[in-house]
Amino acid sequence: MQNHGLGSWLATRRQKHPDKVALIFNAQDSGEDERLTYAELADRADAFSGMLWQRDVRKGDAVAYLGENSPDFLAALFGCAQLGAVFVPVNTRLAPPEIEHVLRDSSARVLVHGPGFAERVRPVAASAGVPHRIQTGERGADGEPGLDAILREGLRGHVDAGVAHEDPAAILYTSGTTGRAKGAVLSHGNLTWVSVNALVDYDIVSTDVALMISPLFHAASLGMGALPTLLKGGTMVLEQGFDAGRALALIEHYGVTMLSGVPTTYQLMADHPAWPTTDVSTLAKLTCGGSAVPTRILEAYEARGLSFSQGYGMTETSPGATSLAPEMTRAKQGSVGLPHFFTEVRVAATEPGPEGAHAIAPRGTVGEIEVRGPNVFLGYRGLPEATAAAFTADGWFRSGDLGYLDEDGYLFIADRLKDMIISGGENIYPAEIEDLLNGLEGVTGAAVIGVPDEQWGEVPWAVLTLAPDADAEALGTDAVRAALDGRLARYKLPKRVVVVDDFPRTASGKIRKADLRARYAG
Repeated sequence: MQNHGLGSWLATRRQKHPDKVALIFNAQDSGEDERLTYAELADRADAFSGMLWQRDVRKGDAVAYLGENSPDFLAALFGCAQLGAVFVPVNTRLAPPEIEHVLRDSSARVLVHGPGFAERVRPVAASAGVPHRIQTGERGADGEPGLDAILREGLRGHVDAGVAHEDPAAILYTSGTTGRAKGAVLSHGNLTWVSVNALVDYDIVSTDVALMISPLFHAASLGMGALPTLLKGGTMVLEQGFDAGRALALIEHYGVTMLSGVPTTYQLMADHPAWPTTDVSTLAKLTCGGSAVPTRILEAYEARGLSFSQGYGMTETSPGATSLAPEMTRAKQGSVGLPHFFTEVRVAATEPGPEGAHAIAPRGTVGEIEVRGPNVFLGYRGLPEATAAAFTADGWFRSGDLGYLDEDGYLFIADRLKDMIISGGENIYPAEIEDLLNGLEGVTGAAVIGVPDEQWGEVPWAVLTLAPDADAEALGTDAVRAALDGRLARYKLPKRVVVVDDFPRTASGKIRKADLRARYAG
């Protein structure tokens, strides 16, 4: 094959295991579902690449996809990869102006979208200058043929374009928590190597059944879940969204072995009435990102004989940078683990040394986390200055995150540089306070932000979500300060506690602290 990237994967799987089930989707309560074998998924990707070719899409051209998890998402990804076209998955939660920015910034030549997004994208696709807009399903929103009809009547056969590992494969737009979203360009090599890292460090095997409950447009779900599962020849149970009760039912029905999520995902499952009676004995690989797993969640799963692999990463690292093996969850509690097998991590001092360079921070000292490896992105699309600023002179990616390495080389996250609070000249890392807040009875979530203060410059505020039966009085400002007094330096105690129904979150489940700061510190 001339294609050394993702475009060769499904053709190879079709040759090796054509009848193996690749995808299970649209699962019904009756037990009936739809399935695609590797041969059928490969055929659909072939047809998608043919559809693009007929619309003059060539190597390097961008193709955007806006829709919920579905086989079409994967057909589009691998169909683009066959041609060397660049796949642009669009966050389904974006508002029309944000979608327009993605389409315009990526110079997308084709937009494929689900039926539910037709009204949202019709005006912005035109204003962004996208030549072709195609709706999934049999018919389009305006009566034109839909994707199913187009693929059925289009070109057949596998396209084998010359593609190298260094060529762009996808552009994933960062969540845009500060400023306009930037397009992180991931190469075929980036996505291949992050998949290999997952295979090595998570022991993924061809008999694994992975329940995909997170959106595939997110780097973690794609790079650490879908791609390694397909590379290894496993089976995915593909869900359009997350419902705790449904997830538990699917785990039992299909004998799910792999599940990825954020702490909230796992908490909602453990709090569901069906949790004690659901057979979870097949679960062997639970991965969690976004933030450290609180002790109460660890205990709930350990009581069922389950443990977690925790990790750290970001879109720019495709996304995996580190992983903590399940057997080290307790011994290194609070850590996000060791670097992935083919990835390096170091911590640099936040202040320059005597000659202007940022030296490597001593073990146990907080500094900026830097990452190097074949999974680190090519750069930000159309932003050479931002790309240059994201890398050190010797080629390490500057994460913008604060952390430290312990004596054994395990990474601990302190916080985002932009989230650090400076109060009276003292640095406050919110993650330290949040960890204690999450341990208070009745607290289901915590975010600590810096709020301007005339005397101290900034002071920390705590924003909490509570369980329905929580004692709100016992979790007021005075009570929380009293509970934490003695466990934290007094300047770190929250100046005020605010209770909210829910947090603003990114698609990956991370709390949007910029939104909280705008609400309470504006």
